[in-house]
Amino acid sequence: MPETDADLTRRTFLAGAATTGAVAAAGCTSNNTGTEDSGSLSGDIGIAGSSTVFPLSVAMRKRFVEEHENVDISVQSTGSGGGFANYFCPGDTDFNNASRPIKSEEVDQCSGNDVTPVELKVATDALTVVVNPEADWFGEDDCITVEELKQIWSAESKPTTWNEVNSDWPDEEIELFGPTDASGTFDYFIEAILGEETAHRTDYQSTEQDNQIINGVNRSEYAIGYLGFAYYSENTDQVTALAVDNGDGCVKPSLETAKSGEYAPLSRPLFTYVAQSSLTKEQVAEFAKFWVENTTNEEVVAGEVGYVPNSESEMEDAMSTLEDAIDAAAN
Repeated sequence: MPETDADLTRRTFLAGAATTGAVAAAGCTSNNTGTEDSGSLSGDIGIAGSSTVFPLSVAMRKRFVEEHENVDISVQSTGSGGGFANYFCPGDTDFNNASRPIKSEEVDQCSGNDVTPVELKVATDALTVVVNPEADWFGEDDCITVEELKQIWSAESKPTTWNEVNSDWPDEEIELFGPTDASGTFDYFIEAILGEETAHRTDYQSTEQDNQIINGVNRSEYAIGYLGFAYYSENTDQVTALAVDNGDGCVKPSLETAKSGEYAPLSRPLFTYVAQSSLTKEQVAEFAKFWVENTTNEEVVAGEVGYVPNSESEMEDAMSTLEDAIDAAAN
């Protein structure tokens, strides 16, 4: 039997999964206790989409197949937009993970293929800006303002050195690392920091693999990047997270500040979308219910992956949405 993520530390798993961008489970037996009728459910489930939601979906997959060993689940990290355009809306996957809400053009594409997306909120993230640990010019608070972030990443200003942004900062070239334009993290950063009227600069090192952002920033004292909190939280010895000042003082990204809303404007909801038609498949419906039920699981969502779990009311709302979609799919 191939090695499963149960055999890996979380750090090793995130690093390896981020590099490969896909994992699959197919009939591996676990030593953990499963349900008595674990053999009664079988079939395939396909998941694509957000690299940010990727580790959460894999954690849920691992626990589900412990109970249902005859269900084969593949998970790909393709970016939110890449997943919608190339897999989910064409009808090739059952789920699409997304670190931002589905766009109207994606809804239209799905509709053209008779795919009805069902939105399920699965967690809250703190989008995190990271710099090299040697970058000491941000002060004792390791803080950057929203306006400084906007200037750094704007296609209009495009500063080449740090002191073009702030005269107290070094006269050294800025090295930029971030997600591709297929990523929901990219889309959310534009919405939260740049605004609809300002384009994101294109002269940066882009990737769908978050650990490549970590590695790039770690290698250069003058680098900056942004990514989901889960990957930062597993690499706190490699990079430094900047606090963000939105006009009310510097706030560090954390599960607590994301949950409270203090970490504005970079705390954000995370989603998975399931195709309504796929809910006629028992294994898909059961996995969707399993995931929603476990969105309140502190041990998994916060402790293992590094996101803010749903509240009970958020979980109940998502379950109600899911149950309505299951009923609609059956009729």
